[in-house]
Amino acid sequence: MSEAEFHEMREPKVEKVVVHMGVGEGGRELANAEDILEDVTEQQSVRTLAKSTLPDFGIRQGDPIGAKVTLRGEEARDFLETALPLVNLSSAQFDETGNFSFGVNEHTEFPGQEYDPNVGIYGLDVTVNLVRPGYRVAKRDKVTRQIPSNHRLTAEDALAYLQANFDVEVDE
Repeated sequence: MSEAEFHEMREPKVEKVVVHMGVGEGGRELANAEDILEDVTEQQSVRTLAKSTLPDFGIRQGDPIGAKVTLRGEEARDFLETALPLVNLSSAQFDETGNFSFGVNEHTEFPGQEYDPNVGIYGLDVTVNLVRPGYRVAKRDKVTRQIPSNHRLTAEDALAYLQANFDVEVDE
């Protein structure tokens, strides 16, 4: 088997993709961000709230400061096929368990999005969670077990999976 081929029980898959836009304030800016996020992902967004008070920025705990969408299954895969060609990935963006994050500087890079001077330009953050079959034993409520070290996903496995399935080049 080549490096990019996996046994069926070791084949990584996309568990979820979280797309987030942090605006830092509520009001019109946040509403614009939510509209853009919903257009790009074709899903309903959820507001994110400030976890602590930051007086220097005028933010109080509980204030809405951003929006996010969690994509799973085919929607997550479709989104990645659209978003990954827009960015240059580096191996530094991968953690030791094969998850990775990247940012898109301008929402206008997505197909169907155009610059509107009344709205402005928003960037968004994307976090991708990759897993192997059987990962659920570590998360289930009853009879929780640890994933054996030889079955855990590594950054190298995630890189091989992305290169094979999404035709992505990753810089060292």
